Amino acid sequence: MAENMDKEALQAAKEAEKAARKAKQERIKQSKPKKEGTAFSRAGNAVKKFFKDFTGTCKKVVWPTGKQVIKNSLVVLATIIVIGAVVALIDFGLTKIFDLGEKGVVSLAEYVGGDEEATTADTALEEAISEGAEAAEAAADETTAEAAEETTAETAEETTESAARVELEAETTA
Repeated sequence: MAENMDKEALQAAKEAEKAARKAKQERIKQSKPKKEGTAFSRAGNAVKKFFKDFTGTCKKVVWPTGKQVIKNSLVVLATIIVIGAVVALIDFGLTKIFDLGEKGVVSLAEYVGGDEEATTADTALEEAISEGAEAAEAAADETTAEAAEETTAETAEETTESAARVELEAETTA
């Protein structure tokens, strides 16, 4: 009898376990929402719900008054003007600094302090540049003159050679 009771207890435990599994599966099935209708009808319902929620949200929006819009627009314009002026001033200042840099360090010293040594050095530099340009021009003239003399000498040589050939031909034919 004890053996029968153990078998019955095991069988009852198995049946209880099966019942628990079935109950769990039923709960899972019930927790999933049922899909009613076709895919198109569900899509249509979703679109309707979206626009209904959208219109509800738009009703909650607080729109600014005309005066507030004008006031905010003026603030934006004033900010743009101020920032533009600051950028223009920075640009102007940097342009002036770079222009001074192009004139050179000597010119910068002259501009800032009016130093006579800087003026003298600047004048000497300008004279050296002009003398260098004159010397280069003179050298170019000399080179051109030499080239012309060489060309003339070569032409005279060729003429002399041609005359000698003509005389030699004349003597051989006579």
